[in-house]
Amino acid sequence: MEFISLTAAATLTEWSERTFWRRFKDGAIKRELHNGKAVVQFRAIAANACIPLDDAAVALVAQADAGNATAQTDLALLFLENRRPKGALAWLELAAKQDHGNAMYLLGAFLIAGDGGEKDENLGLMWVCKAASHQNSFATAVLQSIFSKLSHGN
Repeated sequence: MEFISLTAAATLTEWSERTFWRRFKDGAIKRELHNGKAVVQFRAIAANACIPLDDAAVALVAQADAGNATAQTDLALLFLENRRPKGALAWLELAAKQDHGNAMYLLGAFLIAGDGGEKDENLGLMWVCKAASHQNSFATAVLQSIFSKLSHGN
């Protein structure tokens, strides 16, 4: 992979937009435009990645950056395995907005639990419900459990 979107580079490095602009200005990283989107050379940021980037992870990043919702969800899980909830949240949001059932469920569970400081039970429940409507078995089981407890007065 030669280039990566600025958005993907930000999640991989956990650098702020301001940090990127500073590095563009001082020439440490070169920004280019491809199809109207800002991209950077992958090799310019790879050493600063907050997750391990073996060959499989690099391929996953490329697929996720290209918009593959399954790859985005898998990359989010890689971020979670490496205790990087902010990056995980970003990738889950991208995949969930593409109606990926597992991403919707994971995003909902993430928001309900408040992992990484992002706690929003109402939004989380909305994502779990949406995942259930897309036949996600985990989301369906969670909702069945909630409704069972409500109907039994627990």
